[in-house]
Formats: sequence, structure tokens, C-alpha cells
Amino acid sequence: MTKAGTTLAATATPTYAVRLPRRRGIELALIVLAVLLSVYGYCAVGLAKTGTVPPGAAGYGAGLGVLALVAHLAVRLRAPYADPLPLPIGVLLNGIGLVLIYRLDLQTPGDRAAPAQLVWSTLGVGLFILVVLMLRDHRVLQRYAYVCVAAALVLLLLPILFPAVNGARIWIRFAGFSIQPGEFAKVLLAVFFAAYLAANRNALAYAGRRLWFMQFPTGRVLGPIVTIWLVSVGVLILERDLGTSLLFFGLFVVMLYVATGRTGWIAVGLLLAVFGALAVGRLEPHVHGRIEDWLHPFASIDAGQGPNQLAQSLFAFAAGGVLGTGLGLGHSVLIGFAAKSDFILATAGEELGLAGLSAIFLLYGLLVERGYRAGLALRDPFGRLLAVGLASILALQVFVIAGGVTGLIPLTGMAMPFLAQGGSSVVTNWAIVALLIRVSDSARRHYDGQVAP
Repeated sequence: MTKAGTTLAATATPTYAVRLPRRRGIELALIVLAVLLSVYGYCAVGLAKTGTVPPGAAGYGAGLGVLALVAHLAVRLRAPYADPLPLPIGVLLNGIGLVLIYRLDLQTPGDRAAPAQLVWSTLGVGLFILVVLMLRDHRVLQRYAYVCVAAALVLLLLPILFPAVNGARIWIRFAGFSIQPGEFAKVLLAVFFAAYLAANRNALAYAGRRLWFMQFPTGRVLGPIVTIWLVSVGVLILERDLGTSLLFFGLFVVMLYVATGRTGWIAVGLLLAVFGALAVGRLEPHVHGRIEDWLHPFASIDAGQGPNQLAQSLFAFAAGGVLGTGLGLGHSVLIGFAAKSDFILATAGEELGLAGLSAIFLLYGLLVERGYRAGLALRDPFGRLLAVGLASILALQVFVIAGGVTGLIPLTGMAMPFLAQGGSSVVTNWAIVALLIRVSDSARRHYDGQVAP
């Protein structure tokens, strides 16, 4: 055979699809473990407080198990090649959060939050199932980029029409219910950023003028996305929701860096963040007060007024030590009205100790890592940016909240993903996990350019 014939034969050789393991059995086993650990925590709280197993332990375990099983069946049916870790991690974190809120409810009988949180968790898992079943391809979202950004801006503007709560206008309250629209807006903005940056990534990376070590894109390309970001952050500043403002800023910088591959955007983002923090801290009394509390957490004790929330949080972490006091045996309820929301991590630190707190952080880190892994495995720019953006939302939230309650950075009001009391937050977090499941399924289906059988 001639050389040309050999080449033609080699070219005509059929390629076979890579047969990848679906790993749904691993997912199911991890879900069972997550449910058992949550039920064990629920029982441990009851034994510590009353000496008996709570009468609702069986119902709690059955309810959580059924929700997790239905979610697993949806993944098995519509996303069989998805990463097996995000769903069990979400179940375990949500279960731990319900246990911690129930534990605090026992010391605040007039303010029970666990039943409402269980309802919101059910709605969140329902949204997870709906997204997994209905969204067959994540690239469909790219068509609705401008619809998403319009909806996000409307959601951010709505709380301005309602009274402030604890100094911030971030809630919509009606008929005894409360919703935080900014939680849903962050996912919609992530979709818009991913779609716009994917469509203009080449122009963002190479066009425009060079200033010092940075090559900036043209205003025609960068202008629309910067305008949307400035409007959203400006609205949040007016509402005094500085935590979400910081989250949006970090999300914008991270996705811009991933789209362009230019590390200079990280430096510019850090400089702008420092400048903005100094300016807002000096001009806004509400923020200035939080910075003063951060710089002098024990000032109220020295003044004879007793410990403030941050001081009580630091006392709780110190009391926990390495192994913790045990579930139900701490005193984090002394933090006050925010013990179940902003400061829920203090309860985990006191009663589970450094070991338990490290395990929780590892769960968050693993969830974020799986999101990044799914994004890097995709070839389409929109899917890559969407996965990185959604995972970065979780990472930034954990950093901002954990840093605030431990005194690393000034405290900002946000909800710890899955753990803290907050219906809007838990529903949104389940939507993020569903989208990561969908992206990871697409990534593994088209592994190495071959569609898995």
C-alpha cells in the first residue's frame, strides 16, 4: 500500500466513544450517609437538651431522605453522567443547617425557625428537580442573557419600596412572608456575565489601549457590562446591602479574569475594592459602625455595656476548642437575633469545634472545586464561565461570612450557604447546585470530544 493509501486508511479508521462510568451508585451511597449524619445530629441535640431522642426524629429523617431520593432519581434520569458529589454535599450541608437551627429553636421557643426552613428547603429541592428535568442543555440559557439581566435589576430595585430591616432595604415582606430578591438576582447576573463575556472574550482580551501593565478593552465592548455591574452595585449600596455588593464585585472580577486570562484584572479589582471600602466606610454611618466594631470588638465590654454580637461570636469560637462542646451544649444563643442567620457559623464552631468547622469548610471547598472542574472540562466558553461564576458565588459567600463572624474582615449581612436561616438563600443555593449538575453532565458526556454512550 502506498504512503497516501496508508494515510487515508488511518484517517478512515472509526473512533469509538469513550465509555465513562455513570457513578450514580456512589451518589446514592453518599446521599444515604448524608441523611444518616443529619439524623444523628438531630438526635444528639435532643439527647443533650432533654435526655431523650426527639419524637420527630423519624419524620425528619424520612422527609429529608425522600427529598434527597427524588432529587437523586431526577439526576439519574436526566443527568446520568453528572458529578456524583454536589448533590450529597448539598443534602449534608442543608441537613446540618436544619439541625443547628432546630438546636437554637430549643432556646428561643417564641421564635421557631426550623419548620419554615424545612419548608424552604423542600421548595429548594423542588426547584433543583425542576431545573434538572426541564433544562436539557445549559447553553439554552445563553439565549436569554438580556432577559436575565433585566429581571435581576428589577429584583434588586423592588426592596427599595419596602421598609428597612436592621438598617438594610433588602427584604420584601408581605402577608407574614419575607423574600430577599438579591439572592435570585446573583444567579441571573452570573448567567448574563457568562453570556456576554463568552460572546466578546476575544475583544476583551486583545482590543483597546495599553496603560502601564494592563491592556484595556474598548469602551464599546467593556461599557455595557461595566454599566450593568455599576447599576446593580449602586442599587445595593442605596439599600445598604454591602455584603451582596461585595459579592457582585468579586463575581465580576473573577469572571472577567477567566474570560480574558489576564491577571491584571485581579490587581485592578483588589485596588478598586480597597478604594471603595475606604470611601464607603468613611461616608456611610452604617458601614462605618461595622468597621469600628471590627477594629474594636471588645469596646462595648470596656465601656460597661456588655459584649456585642461580634464579641459573643468570638467567645463562642474560643469556647469550642478543637472538638467542641457537643451539639446542644453551647451558649451561642447569647449572640442574639442574628444567631440563626448571620452568625450560624458561631454555633457550629462552638458545638462542633475546630474539627467540625474544618469539615464544613472542606465540604464547601469540595463543592466549589467540583464546579471549577466541570467548567474547565467544557469546551464551550459560556458553560465554562457559567460554572466558574456559580462556584465563585459560593466561594465568595463563604469567605465573606466566615471572615466576618471570625473577625478577619468587617461583618456584612449575608447568609451562609445552606446553613443559615433564610428561605431565599437556600432556594437559590439549590438552583446553583442544579446548574452545576447540568454543566458537569454535559462536560462528561462530551469527554475528549466523544459523546459517551
